Amino acid sequence: MTPDEILKELYDQTMVGNAPRVLELTRTGLAAGMTPDTLLYDSLIPSLEEVGARFERGDFFVPEMLIAGKAMAGALEVLRPLLAETGAATVGTFVMGTVKGDVHDIGKNLVNIMLEGAGFHVIDLGVQVSPEKFIDAIREHKPDIVGFSAFLTTTMPMFKANINALEKAGLRDQVIVMVGGAPVTQQYADAVGADGYAADASAAVKRAKDLLQQRRVLANA
Repeated sequence: MTPDEILKELYDQTMVGNAPRVLELTRTGLAAGMTPDTLLYDSLIPSLEEVGARFERGDFFVPEMLIAGKAMAGALEVLRPLLAETGAATVGTFVMGTVKGDVHDIGKNLVNIMLEGAGFHVIDLGVQVSPEKFIDAIREHKPDIVGFSAFLTTTMPMFKANINALEKAGLRDQVIVMVGGAPVTQQYADAVGADGYAADASAAVKRAKDLLQQRRVLANA
């Protein structure tokens, strides 16, 4: 296979979620001398972006996004250490977790995969994450963005508790705060003082990029 053929098939197989073939093509590309950057930015990321676009148009649904994301995640397992060696720049660092009292993670995991696919370095704290654990992670990793996920209406008040904890720790101004989850709305995100909200994984990536761009423009002004 030529490099162009590898990239095209990698794009196509990622979109349909053929994880074994995606992994095989990733290894084939590397063995043929293709760089991890080329495979990621010329094939895998564009494919996942198209999956997101189809989801927004109503042509794809959550299952299609999940299998495409999982297929890409397998390729990232191979590429991530190689990208680190080459010093490839990430878009930004994102600390993510489901809030204390909530054990749901399917939506969070899908957002993580889409963020990684878009070039973010994602630190996933898992579920039942306390305000203290978020604060420790922010101090350790110095992320650009922190994301709070909640699936239950009963755990949504943890957004405000987390933001209050960040303010008390003197960290609120150092990070962009994004919130999301099935019952969450833009109105609720505004009420608790979050910087950003997204209704789904595809929108979360776009919003994260926009917020990060705005932050950097202001910092350079």
